[in-house]
Amino acid sequence: MAGPALSGCILGSERPDLNLDVPAAYREGGHTAPDTHLPAVDWWRGFKSSELTSLMDTAQIYNLDIAVAVAQIIQADAQVGINGAALLPSVTGTGNAEQIRSATGASQGATGFSQSATFPQYNLGLSASYMLDFWGKNRATLHAAEETATAQRYNREVVTLSTIVAVANAYFQVLAAQDELRVARRNLAAAERILTLIRQQFVGGTASQLDVSQQETQVATERAAIPPLEITLRQNIAALALLVGRAPANFTVKGGTMTQIAIPRVTPGMPSELLNQRPDIRQAEAQLASSNFSVESARAAFFPQIQLTAQTGVQSAALASLFGPGAWFYTLSAGLTQPLFDGFLLESELKQAKGVQLQNLQAYRKAVLSAFSDVEKALVALQQSTLQERLEVEAVASARKAFEVSETQLRAGTVNLITVLQTQQTLLTNENALAQARLNKLLAASSLFQALGGGWTPTGQLSSLQPLDGATPNDR
Repeated sequence: MAGPALSGCILGSERPDLNLDVPAAYREGGHTAPDTHLPAVDWWRGFKSSELTSLMDTAQIYNLDIAVAVAQIIQADAQVGINGAALLPSVTGTGNAEQIRSATGASQGATGFSQSATFPQYNLGLSASYMLDFWGKNRATLHAAEETATAQRYNREVVTLSTIVAVANAYFQVLAAQDELRVARRNLAAAERILTLIRQQFVGGTASQLDVSQQETQVATERAAIPPLEITLRQNIAALALLVGRAPANFTVKGGTMTQIAIPRVTPGMPSELLNQRPDIRQAEAQLASSNFSVESARAAFFPQIQLTAQTGVQSAALASLFGPGAWFYTLSAGLTQPLFDGFLLESELKQAKGVQLQNLQAYRKAVLSAFSDVEKALVALQQSTLQERLEVEAVASARKAFEVSETQLRAGTVNLITVLQTQQTLLTNENALAQARLNKLLAASSLFQALGGGWTPTGQLSSLQPLDGATPNDR
């Protein structure tokens, strides 16, 4: 019957069944070979934008969220050292000098006072204590802290990946706003040009006041569409400033146009690769491993604790003879403590550790399923937004040709104003839809890189984060 009771004291015995649902291939991934065009470490360079690359590099150095994640690594490494101290003996040095006064017991005259003597006493000593980790409690606690430190390193990669994707998305929003502003100003100029023409026709008697008013409304509508785009542009520039650790007042972005941005080619590979490629999955895995060791530590607390203590030193009533042969002393002792009744404290702590373990297990399973879902959603978004962009390019070309023909016919007086307004509105709608489709394609591309865990390598990036203060995270 002792076997099941002691099984929790063997390190690594508290590992629950993961029961992961790993598909053989992605539904939206097509038929591609594993590891084909997987994200590069510096995948953002594939967009062929020097300004975006500069922003990415700056964010990885100065972003404050990444700095917080690094500070958390320092704390986790320190906790490893704190928990590891229990596996080593504790040694304390002592030194003492004192004057001792004692009564001799003889009386002095009629007063009855006792005679007394004063003498010095000196001692130097060393005391040591060591807790035998027979059941593995302290080792399990240390390994739990090591896994937590490992999880913090993966957390830094998660924060870094989220930051660079946020930089990319904010930059793409800036480009989209600039493109839409150019479209809005171009349509405003066309609307004002037609308004001038209609006013001339009104003076000549070939257009009515209603025609003038309708076109004035169109001009006002086009002009009112500009401020919301300016809001989007300036707010995303301010968001970029925060991401790179700069004050918005001291930060500018040149931008450009979305048509200058290339889309790097990437395929998802095999779903099983995602378990190692995504830092958030590796983080959840390390957190689960930490809670496994915590359960082992809580279980080992039920067993007896053996404490060894030793003390040695020298003691003398005369400083000159402090280091003489007769001044040396030592003591050795061993103690055992066994919890008998603690108000169910240890049992409750074990239940709590098991609850945390179950929570981390479910979080790990969800992280895996969420990763597969993220890839599928990013793949379908990239595929369909690419198709939408191609169709919108055709629609814009046709709408622009129709508007140019209607404007020419309006000048010749062979078409009414309603037709011109309809073609103008159609062109505006299609141009805005094209800009949105291009933005959606860029956002889908960055989401796919994030979903695939692009921007780090499981062996390269993590090993570059050396432990601090001599702490060594457990290499699982």
